[in-house]
Amino acid sequence: MTTVNNGREALAAVEKETFDLILMDVQMPEMDGLETTAAIRRREQGTGLHQPILAMTAHAMKGDEAQCLAAGMDGYITKPVRSEELFGMIERYVPRGRTVEPDGTATRSKV
Repeated sequence: MTTVNNGREALAAVEKETFDLILMDVQMPEMDGLETTAAIRRREQGTGLHQPILAMTAHAMKGDEAQCLAAGMDGYITKPVRSEELFGMIERYVPRGRTVEPDGTATRSKV
Protein backbone atom coordinates (compact mmCIF):
# COMPACT_ATOMS: atom_id res chain seq x y z
CA MET A 1 0.00 0.00 0.00
CA THR A 2 1.22 3.47 -0.88
CA THR A 3 0.00 6.61 0.86
CA VAL A 4 0.53 10.15 -0.40
CA ASN A 5 -0.26 13.59 1.01
CA ASN A 6 -1.41 15.46 -2.07
CA GLY A 7 -2.23 15.22 -5.74
CA ARG A 8 1.30 15.91 -6.95
CA GLU A 9 2.62 13.05 -4.83
CA ALA A 10 -0.16 10.80 -6.16
CA LEU A 11 0.81 11.62 -9.74
CA ALA A 12 4.48 10.94 -8.97
CA ALA A 13 3.59 7.58 -7.37
CA VAL A 14 1.60 6.53 -10.46
CA GLU A 15 4.58 7.42 -12.65
CA LYS A 16 6.74 5.00 -10.66
CA GLU A 17 4.41 2.03 -10.26
CA THR A 18 1.14 0.50 -11.39
CA PHE A 19 -1.59 0.03 -8.80
CA ASP A 20 -4.44 -2.48 -8.72
CA LEU A 21 -6.70 0.28 -7.39
CA ILE A 22 -6.32 3.95 -6.49
CA LEU A 23 -8.47 5.49 -3.77
CA MET A 24 -8.43 9.16 -4.71
CA ASP A 25 -9.52 11.84 -2.27
CA VAL A 26 -11.28 14.55 -4.21
CA GLN A 27 -10.08 17.35 -1.93
CA MET A 28 -6.29 17.35 -1.73
CA PRO A 29 -3.77 20.17 -1.57
CA GLU A 30 -1.64 21.23 -4.55
CA MET A 31 -3.69 19.19 -7.08
CA ASP A 32 -7.16 18.02 -6.23
CA GLY A 33 -8.36 14.52 -7.03
CA LEU A 34 -10.17 15.62 -10.19
CA GLU A 35 -7.04 17.26 -11.64
CA THR A 36 -4.87 14.32 -10.58
CA THR A 37 -7.21 11.76 -12.13
CA ALA A 38 -7.41 13.71 -15.38
CA ALA A 39 -3.58 13.83 -15.50
CA ILE A 40 -3.36 10.07 -14.88
CA ARG A 41 -5.86 9.39 -17.66
CA ARG A 42 -3.91 11.62 -20.08
CA ARG A 43 -0.74 9.66 -19.31
CA GLU A 44 -2.52 6.35 -19.86
CA GLN A 45 -3.65 7.31 -23.36
CA GLY A 46 -2.05 5.06 -25.94
CA THR A 47 -0.51 2.72 -23.36
CA GLY A 48 -3.34 0.22 -22.98
CA LEU A 49 -3.20 0.76 -19.22
CA HIS A 50 -6.20 1.73 -17.12
CA GLN A 51 -5.75 1.85 -13.39
CA PRO A 52 -9.09 1.83 -11.56
CA ILE A 53 -9.61 5.05 -9.60
CA LEU A 54 -12.32 5.41 -6.98
CA ALA A 55 -13.30 8.86 -5.75
CA MET A 56 -13.49 9.17 -1.98
CA THR A 57 -15.23 12.32 -0.97
CA ALA A 58 -17.43 14.04 1.58
CA HIS A 59 -19.13 15.71 -1.40
CA ALA A 60 -22.54 14.13 -1.70
CA MET A 61 -24.33 16.89 -3.57
CA LYS A 62 -26.23 16.32 -6.78
CA GLY A 63 -23.77 16.30 -9.66
CA ASP A 64 -20.67 15.46 -7.61
CA GLU A 65 -20.59 11.83 -8.75
CA ALA A 66 -21.01 12.88 -12.39
CA GLN A 67 -18.15 15.37 -12.01
CA CYS A 68 -15.87 12.62 -10.64
CA LEU A 69 -16.80 10.21 -13.42
CA ALA A 70 -16.28 12.95 -16.03
CA ALA A 71 -12.74 13.48 -14.68
CA GLY A 72 -12.02 9.81 -15.41
CA MET A 73 -12.74 8.15 -12.09
CA ASP A 74 -14.31 4.70 -12.27
CA GLY A 75 -16.42 4.87 -9.13
CA TYR A 76 -17.50 7.11 -6.30
CA ILE A 77 -17.63 6.48 -2.54
CA THR A 78 -18.86 9.06 -0.05
CA LYS A 79 -17.43 9.67 3.40
CA PRO A 80 -17.86 8.43 5.97
CA VAL A 81 -16.89 5.28 4.12
CA ARG A 82 -19.05 2.23 4.74
CA SER A 83 -16.93 -0.91 4.69
CA GLU A 84 -19.53 -2.93 2.74
CA GLU A 85 -19.58 -0.33 -0.01
CA LEU A 86 -15.78 -0.09 -0.15
CA PHE A 87 -15.30 -3.85 -0.27
CA GLY A 88 -17.97 -4.13 -2.95
CA MET A 89 -16.17 -1.55 -5.08
CA ILE A 90 -12.85 -3.32 -4.59
CA GLU A 91 -14.44 -6.60 -5.71
CA ARG A 92 -15.91 -4.83 -8.73
CA TYR A 93 -12.71 -3.15 -9.92
CA VAL A 94 -9.99 -5.57 -8.81
CA PRO A 95 -10.85 -9.01 -10.13
CA ARG A 96 -9.67 -11.97 -8.07
CA GLY A 97 -6.45 -13.47 -9.31
CA ARG A 98 -5.32 -10.33 -11.10
CA THR A 99 -1.61 -9.68 -10.99
CA VAL A 100 0.10 -6.55 -12.23
CA GLU A 101 3.62 -7.16 -13.43
CA PRO A 102 6.42 -4.62 -12.81
CA ASP A 103 6.23 -3.52 -16.45
CA GLY A 104 2.57 -2.61 -15.94
CA THR A 105 1.02 -5.53 -17.79
CA ALA A 106 -1.90 -7.21 -16.07
CA THR A 107 -2.36 -10.95 -16.03
CA ARG A 108 -4.90 -13.23 -14.44
CA SER A 109 -3.75 -16.29 -12.56
CA LYS A 110 -5.64 -19.51 -13.12
CA VAL A 111 -7.34 -20.44 -9.88
